[in-house]
Amino acid sequence: MRQLSPSRRIRSLIDLLAIAILLTYGWSVRQTRAGAADPTWTEVVERGIVVVGSDPGFRPFAIEREGAWSGYDVELMEEIARRLGLRVRWQAVSYDALYDSLGSGQVEMLASALPLAPEQGWRARFSQAYLDGGLVLVTRRGSGIRAESDLVGQTVGAALGSDGDTRLRALQQGNPTIRARSGFDTPSEALAALERGALEAVIVDSISALSLTESNRDFVVARGLSYEPYVLAMPFGAYQLQAEVDRVLGELRAEGYFERLNTRWFGEGAPLDQTP
Repeated sequence: MRQLSPSRRIRSLIDLLAIAILLTYGWSVRQTRAGAADPTWTEVVERGIVVVGSDPGFRPFAIEREGAWSGYDVELMEEIARRLGLRVRWQAVSYDALYDSLGSGQVEMLASALPLAPEQGWRARFSQAYLDGGLVLVTRRGSGIRAESDLVGQTVGAALGSDGDTRLRALQQGNPTIRARSGFDTPSEALAALERGALEAVIVDSISALSLTESNRDFVVARGLSYEPYVLAMPFGAYQLQAEVDRVLGELRAEGYFERLNTRWFGEGAPLDQTP
C-alpha cells in the first residue's frame, strides 16, 4: 500500500477539517432555518419571565425603591415584555458588572442606559437603538448659535474629562478665539453656569441636556454633535430574542411611543426620539 508523504498527509487532514467545518456550518444553518432553538428565547417563553439586569443608580433610566422598579428603561422593558406575553424579573447589577452578569447567565437581558459596545460582541448581541446619548450643543434661545461654526469668540463650557471636554478642546485648537471653560465637575454644573449667564454655550451629552431643557424653556439644544446609540443587550446566542425585541421596538417607534416616553421622563422641552 502506497504511503502518503508527510506533506500530503497534512493537506489531507486540513481538507478533512475544512469539510467538517463546512458540514457543521451547514447543519447550523439548517437548524436555524428550521427554527432551531435559541436556548435563551426557549427558556424565557417556557417560564413566561425574562430576567433583566439594570443598575438602579442611573436615574431616570432605572430607580429601585424597596423592590419596586421605575424609570425610562424600566417602563420601556416592561412594555416590550408585555407585548411579547412575558413578565420582567428585575435584577440589580452594578454598571461595571452588567456584561459579566449576562455572560454568566445571571440575567437574560440588560436594560441600563447601555451605549452600543461592539467590543462586547463576543458575548452579547444588541437591539436596535432606542435613544441617542451623544453630544449636543446647548445654548440660549435666540442666541444665534446653531452650530460649532457659530462659537467663534464665544465662552463655551464642558465637564472636565468628559467627551464634551474633549470635543471642546479640539474646537479651541482649530479656533483659538473660542474661550473654553472646562473646570466643571459634572455636566450639570456646566449647564448651571449656562443658566446663570457665565457661558454662551455648553457641550454635554444629550441625556444631561434634557434636564435643562425641561426646567428652563429659554435654553435649547442647538445641534446634535455626535451619535451614541443606547441599546438593549442579550446573550450572543439569543438571536430569536433579539429579533422579537427589535420587532417590538419597531412597532413602538411607528406608534409614536418614544415621543410619549421621552416627554414623561425628560419633560416637554426635551428632544424626542433622536435615533436615525
